[in-house]
Amino acid sequence: MSSPALAQPNDAHAKALAINLESSIYGTFAEIGAGQEVARWFLSVGAASGTVAEATSAYDKTISDDIYGAGTRYVSKDRLVAMLNCEYKVLSERLDQERGATTRFFVFADTVATRNYQGTNEQHGWLGLRFQAEPKSQPSQILLHIHLKDSTAVLQQSAIGILGVNLIYAAYHQRSSADEFLASVLEELSLERLEIDVIELTGPAFAGVDSRLWCLHLLRSGQSHGLVFDSAAQVVEPATPLHKRPVLVHSTLHGDAQVSAAVPFDTARQQFLAEGKLCDHQPATVLALSKRNFEDPNFDNAALLARIEQLTPIATVVVTDYTEGYQAIDYFRRYTAEPIRLIFWISDLVHIMRERVYKSQPGVTLEGLGRLLFTDVTIYVAPMSKAAFAAALGGMPEGGLPEGILRPASGSDFITIDDFFPQPPTEHLFRYLRAAGRILPLQQTPAKAPASPGGGN
Repeated sequence: MSSPALAQPNDAHAKALAINLESSIYGTFAEIGAGQEVARWFLSVGAASGTVAEATSAYDKTISDDIYGAGTRYVSKDRLVAMLNCEYKVLSERLDQERGATTRFFVFADTVATRNYQGTNEQHGWLGLRFQAEPKSQPSQILLHIHLKDSTAVLQQSAIGILGVNLIYAAYHQRSSADEFLASVLEELSLERLEIDVIELTGPAFAGVDSRLWCLHLLRSGQSHGLVFDSAAQVVEPATPLHKRPVLVHSTLHGDAQVSAAVPFDTARQQFLAEGKLCDHQPATVLALSKRNFEDPNFDNAALLARIEQLTPIATVVVTDYTEGYQAIDYFRRYTAEPIRLIFWISDLVHIMRERVYKSQPGVTLEGLGRLLFTDVTIYVAPMSKAAFAAALGGMPEGGLPEGILRPASGSDFITIDDFFPQPPTEHLFRYLRAAGRILPLQQTPAKAPASPGGGN
């Protein structure tokens, strides 16, 4: 009769002790910015000599540069990788000959900015683990970027300590699937405390794994709010394309690459620059996908990634699990206080008004638009051909005018914001927003509008 399987430990104390008692796992902790939060767990639970080869913390910038090299931001992926490279090299050179045949070496490193006294800094960090799955094997590596949400530095430090312990335990014992790994890594934590927005997995322990799919699993399972994909369709730290930059955003309902390619980013950029805003950086262009883009459970992560890969040559792609536009604006506001310009096709504007006004109460629209436009946000509305407009809305009602709110100019083949006449009381709000310059026509050639459904959110 076989023995029953031992239960997996389910808290940081038990996980750290289990690692300490596993004689084959041995390594170094290098932590900067939040104290020795992860090492402290292993040093305090008992039997630390079985796991901890060294614990170091190069807080001084001159000392840190001397050890890990100068030229990188201190809380960055580059600095984290430099720490892993240096510490793993030192660990291997010192101990491989003596105990390499029976030991699975690791280096855990983090570089973190917790909340400053005023609470005005970006509170985030990079954590990494380089580890051998088997003695003498080539190392594998896990990199995480986190956004910290706790209200005090002490709480943030506590969350980092738990996350680090979870990461080391999951790397050795619970990495067979994204679901198992992420459940273990986030045990005892919540999205209200911290958010992981980058996962990078490399090495033999993750052969055949596309870490972008694990990131999408994180998002779609409600364990993260947003992911940012660069021009190579790789998940990156959101601040990389967004930090302190104006942002031009088109929120795409269908994510169709042909339609998205027609989004008039160049015209929007010229119009924004003509506003004369004093900004230190050129505007970032973003295609935003929301929860609507992946609500269908039959649309799996591989299909979503394929769609993202089609879109990233056009603009940075931001994927969030938000359902309201103002929530996405709040997400961008984590990384920039500069102006945000939303690019709508005229069909997007009509779609929103039909869905939010005629299917709900006018007060809902007032609140939604108020929160959307609370900071320096303006909506640019681009014109469309009548054929493209009808296709985007799934066809025109009888008479050609959706719910009586459009009055296209006689003989014109195009529909513009000037043809839009919402019904009272929304009409008064719309006229006010136009007069206040919060909704503006995008001055572009209408012929460039898409010929197939694009939709907006």
